Amino acid sequence: MKTAFVFPGQGSQSVGMGKALYDTFPEAKAVFDAADDALGEKLSKLCFEGPDEALKLTANTQPAILTVSVAAHAVFSSRFEGTPQFMAGHSLGEYSALVAAKALCLSDAVRSVRARGTFMQEAVPAGVGAMAAVLGLAPEKVKEICDQTSGEGQVVAPANYNDPGQTVIAGHAGAVERASVKLKEAGAKRVLPLPVSAPFHCALMQPVVARLGEVLSKVTFCAPVVPVVSNVEATPNQDPARIAELLLRQVTGSVRWVECVQALEQQGVTRVVELGPGKVLCGLVKRISKNIECVNVEDPASLEKALASPARSEA
Repeated sequence: MKTAFVFPGQGSQSVGMGKALYDTFPEAKAVFDAADDALGEKLSKLCFEGPDEALKLTANTQPAILTVSVAAHAVFSSRFEGTPQFMAGHSLGEYSALVAAKALCLSDAVRSVRARGTFMQEAVPAGVGAMAAVLGLAPEKVKEICDQTSGEGQVVAPANYNDPGQTVIAGHAGAVERASVKLKEAGAKRVLPLPVSAPFHCALMQPVVARLGEVLSKVTFCAPVVPVVSNVEATPNQDPARIAELLLRQVTGSVRWVECVQALEQQGVTRVVELGPGKVLCGLVKRISKNIECVNVEDPASLEKALASPARSEA
């Protein structure tokens, strides 16, 4: 039996996340304290007490989710009887996966995603970009309609291939709106505008790449102790020399989550543990593969349940 650890991305945040782990487990407290020290501010207080408006700011959301995810990993991994064979993360979650795989130290990761979030917030003026979730239409059809709709200086493209029936699109607000009409005409069950501060994972994020590249150039990456499946290639990587490149390509590239989960399945993974706030990825994994069991760990109760699962140890 093979296990993979996976880590959530932006959108999984909620006020109070991580507090029960912090209050109960010294390993979690150490992670939050280290993140606070790295940023020179009380990120932990923002996670535990909010306010929600501040937590939703991309520059805060990204280091906050990463810290909660790494704390959940620290607690679970020290009690888990087996060893993960792979790790993966959804967008921002790829940084959490790299920390868990010992390829990136926590302080560098927290500062990097704070910069990443800030650059993303600043890349596109408010109202210029948009994102929408397309439900009930084949991903290939979504891409085809996006390609047809892009033009005249405006772009729209698939940003997240989340599950076979859910693809998120991003781009200029006008192009997203035009594509939404065509997608509904093509048979999409629903097209839902998303309340996001920027159009992530599309060409409009290009200004972020050079700025983030400068930040990552000062970071030391080590070989992951287990392979990390990258968002942009959906294949396992253990080469430290490629990590920064994969993270930079992720800024404008689609999150190929369906293929990431399929890659895990092809490698023989039958159990996924989602570490971090919420259970968004567990829901996606279940819709992508019928052969993978998924449990989540975000607080003491879910930790106990995950550790009690009969599939907790590997052969």
